[in-house]
Amino acid sequence: MQESVFFEDLSVGDVFDSASKTITESEIIDFAWKYDPQPFHISKPDAEASMFGGLISSGFMTIATTFRLFYQSNAFKESGAGAHGIDNIRWIKPVRPGDTIRATMEVLELKESKSRPEIGNVRVRTSTVNQDGEVVMTMETPWIVKRRPS
Repeated sequence: MQESVFFEDLSVGDVFDSASKTITESEIIDFAWKYDPQPFHISKPDAEASMFGGLISSGFMTIATTFRLFYQSNAFKESGAGAHGIDNIRWIKPVRPGDTIRATMEVLELKESKSRPEIGNVRVRTSTVNQDGEVVMTMETPWIVKRRPS
């Protein structure tokens, strides 16, 4: 675990890495049944007959897993205070059972909050990659990051 990072510790261009996680077939199917029950996420025969040629993770599962990996393994566990949304999501390559994903997050922009001096706004670009280093997803997120307590 990295030391906690607060708004004033950040600079444009800083890069942070997440831990990694291997995605299982059962996780893909369980998530999809609850939140995204498209045939290529929940049924091996239907997935094999689809344009994907096999079972793939929901893109929403990839987003959720990426957020979890960062929360559990990086320096924002103490200072992260939510986000204003997610922008420019691109699912570039399917995540399949057995893939191991990890992510990098780059700081693009820093803005001090004018109305809430205890936080700052940080725009980041996240790239999630598989075990072969292939980008599977990218997104930009306007994060809310706490300032260092006095």
